[in-house]
Amino acid sequence: MGSIAVHEFVSLDGVFEDPSWTLDYGFDPEMGEDIGRIANPSDAILLGRRTFEMFAPVWSKRTVQDDPGAPFFNDSQKLVVSSTLDDAAVEAAWANSRSLGGYDAERLREVKQSRSGLYISGSGTLVRALLADGLVDALHLFVYPVVRGTGARLFPEGIAESRLRLRQHDAYANGVLHLLYSPA
Repeated sequence: MGSIAVHEFVSLDGVFEDPSWTLDYGFDPEMGEDIGRIANPSDAILLGRRTFEMFAPVWSKRTVQDDPGAPFFNDSQKLVVSSTLDDAAVEAAWANSRSLGGYDAERLREVKQSRSGLYISGSGTLVRALLADGLVDALHLFVYPVVRGTGARLFPEGIAESRLRLRQHDAYANGVLHLLYSPA
């Protein structure tokens, strides 16, 4: 059975929306190595519609010279959870992409079981649903030393409680913390 590993960039107050604000902190090479280790066991990328629509025009044009993660993002199969995008639309936007239809916990459980691993970056709505349904195995939070004050939060007020267990923590030279959580 596969696993689902989530990777998110968040501020101290939980904002994950439009992570362009992370550029102020640089990208520590150790972070890149850790993100590579998170993604490496995965044979597919799982994305929500909004993240897919943000990633597709950017990543589909990146090469290994632009970003060492480009081959993983472009060569891996992308599975898009969306009730509005069909296979033709996602494949036209980004090679190796297919639509899974709207969120269905049982279907996603089956997909998880048929894969060695699924990697998620962003996709907050999808991540919250997967956490609520007990489908996330590893939640990697890269916490930046800034309070944004506004913006979409990964865990907004009113969501169901999820208990997690801290498995690992790392600090990078740029002030970012990597916190690895699994279900409690």
